[in-house]
Amino acid sequence: MNRTLLIARREYAAYAKTVGFWLSLLAFPLFAVLGGAVPILIKSSEPVRAVAVIEEGPQANGLAAAIQDALSRDAERQQERERMANEAAEKATGMPVNSSGAAKGAFARLAGPRLRIVGTPPEIAAAPPGEARDEIVRRYLTDETPKADRLDAVVFLTRDAQGPAARVWTARATDDTVEDFVRDALRSANRKAVFEGAGIDPVVVENAEKFRPTISVFSPKSVSGGEVSFRDKLPTLIGMAGGFLLWSLIITGASILLNSVMEEKSNKILEVLLSSASPTEILAGKVLGVALLTITVLLGWGGIGAVGLVAAAPETAGMIGDILLTGGMLGWFVAFMVGGYLMYAVLFAAVGAFCETPRDAQTLMGPIMLVLVIPIMTMSMAMTTPDAPVVKILSWVPFFTPFLMMARLPSDPPMIELLGAMAGMFAFALFMVWLSGRAFRAGALSDVKLSWKSFAGAIRGGGN
Repeated sequence: MNRTLLIARREYAAYAKTVGFWLSLLAFPLFAVLGGAVPILIKSSEPVRAVAVIEEGPQANGLAAAIQDALSRDAERQQERERMANEAAEKATGMPVNSSGAAKGAFARLAGPRLRIVGTPPEIAAAPPGEARDEIVRRYLTDETPKADRLDAVVFLTRDAQGPAARVWTARATDDTVEDFVRDALRSANRKAVFEGAGIDPVVVENAEKFRPTISVFSPKSVSGGEVSFRDKLPTLIGMAGGFLLWSLIITGASILLNSVMEEKSNKILEVLLSSASPTEILAGKVLGVALLTITVLLGWGGIGAVGLVAAAPETAGMIGDILLTGGMLGWFVAFMVGGYLMYAVLFAAVGAFCETPRDAQTLMGPIMLVLVIPIMTMSMAMTTPDAPVVKILSWVPFFTPFLMMARLPSDPPMIELLGAMAGMFAFALFMVWLSGRAFRAGALSDVKLSWKSFAGAIRGGGN
């Protein structure tokens, strides 16, 4: 036991004392924040497109005004969404939302109209339809025109036998923003014309276009027993985040163990360790040492997340703490983490005992990582439809149990499923400990070239 603890301490210190470990620990929260912030920053910094709208012929009369009206309605809807989002946030946190200053400006750039109608350049307006006019349009969409006068799109409106139509010239062939907006605006204009042609009052049509229903959601499973609030949706978000966090922690720890064993075998350090400790003690010490390292990572990520959440949204932080502590979710998280880590850690350690280079490891790691993609693909389904047959079946597969059951936990699965899946996971984890122990012993004591055949033979024969 003493040798096992010494190996665990050595394994922990080998990584914990490096700068790279602490940088990688900080990298996950940093990239998590950037992952949410970067799309917002990109969207908020996206330029508003300057669009010229031209009606071709008297039959297109009124279509330009329809485009402008659609743009105005879009701006009004965005303002309404901002108001409703602020009200929802105030209701969830009990605190007023500060929508002034830079934050308000960023939201406006993010949610506001992405295009504006500008005056048509005289050259384009005066040119007759045809190739000559198209050439002028091309010039206004390229660097041939000074930036102050350049356009992002030119829209030619007309009517054919089917109704309103348009030809859209755009500066970027891959940008379909103007195309989509014009299509929706013309569809709305055509619907309005059809209704008016059927004798319906234009005011009635306009009111129907502006109507936005207010919808309240109720559920007997909500905290209040009535209306669903942000507090009711939090457990699902926490379960989903917990599943992904488990996946990241387990795979990170198991990968560290794989690289450690592989490096020590290639450098002949493993042979030195085998002269003073048994393969079982080495495997147990390494698994324990990397487990402590994984716990350090978890505490680091949890601490950073908790401090940031308390500082930014203390009311939400209180609700999350209540769900984790009083709802039992934290206990289940720890149990799933222990079982999941044990399964994957001993497997990766056994693989590492047969490898001396990363190329060797890829032979066995490729299929294993393909299997690990399955819970990532099904966790989102577990959040929305936790009782779907495929999700329930996969959550009983030991390799998937930690991640899928964590994602299903907020939906209150039957206790028999929770306990049964967990019992199966730990039983399989113990089987993996025995199986991988044999493979680790055989791989550490031999120079057999890695292959599926040699790996299976080591499991069957152990060290014999």
